[in-house]
Amino acid sequence: MEFAGKKILIAYFSKKGENWYTHGLAQLPVGNTEKMAKLIQEDCGGDLFEIARQEAYPDGYYACCDEAKKEMQAKAFPPLAKDHDVAAYDIIFVGYPIWWGTLPRPVFTFLKAHDFQGKILIPFNTSEGSGLGHGVQDISAACAGAKVTKGLALYGHEVDTSEKEIATWLKNL
Repeated sequence: MEFAGKKILIAYFSKKGENWYTHGLAQLPVGNTEKMAKLIQEDCGGDLFEIARQEAYPDGYYACCDEAKKEMQAKAFPPLAKDHDVAAYDIIFVGYPIWWGTLPRPVFTFLKAHDFQGKILIPFNTSEGSGLGHGVQDISAACAGAKVTKGLALYGHEVDTSEKEIATWLKNL
């Protein structure tokens, strides 16, 4: 895909703090999805926007999981800390960790708040083994009229060494 001359937004949700990392829990000062978003920005430019819930999730992994699972079961749309107008952008990367096979509920809030008609949406995500899950399909369903491309899923613990994989994916979009 040609990015030159296109207005690009890289919108992402990322979990800092205690995270599942390979075979146990680890304290991460920067979430894996945020790292991936910044690598994408280095390669193709664009503006970064962090999708964040107005009330932060608990730092602890299990406490966060419990709270996020309740939101998922309720199909909640939690308020965001801030929003970002997408009208001026041609291409919007949508990044997220896989939670219960799909997008965290704040990402659904972001998608619901905007009209993506005619936009190109490019999903990317991190997990420790869930691949793309249902994320790409859920973005397509939530964003009528948008062109949703092939996504890229990376193991969270491998993001720091995935620059070439990301560059190749971007080149082949």
